[in-house]
Amino acid sequence: MGQEFLEILLQFLKAFVVGGGICLIAQIVINFTDLTAGKILVYFMLGGVVLTAIGVYQPLVDFAGAGATVPISGFGYLLANGAMKGAEKGFFYAVTGSLAAASAGVTAAVVFAFIMALLFKSRTKRN
Repeated sequence: MGQEFLEILLQFLKAFVVGGGICLIAQIVINFTDLTAGKILVYFMLGGVVLTAIGVYQPLVDFAGAGATVPISGFGYLLANGAMKGAEKGFFYAVTGSLAAASAGVTAAVVFAFIMALLFKSRTKRN
């Protein structure tokens, strides 16, 4: 039982270091550039796509698991990976593969956002 605990702890540590590293890079970009949050999100997602296309992101996912898939760059990885797997079946699947890969996550986000909107009343933030 002690060995399993250490393996789980190591998985958490790897996820924390890689996910934290991605967040650190984002924070540096926020602090030292005038880019808007939307542009930063798009750049990180496209970075995940590009790193997946050149074969760099998959080893990162294999190493860190959720530490690499949870940040927005992981969404780019998911889209690119789905498109590449779909391309093996043909052009139509290359176009729809990314949508199929991301459909569960997007559906969950929409459903849970709707539930939260029903449960809580929104209000403006007070400074």
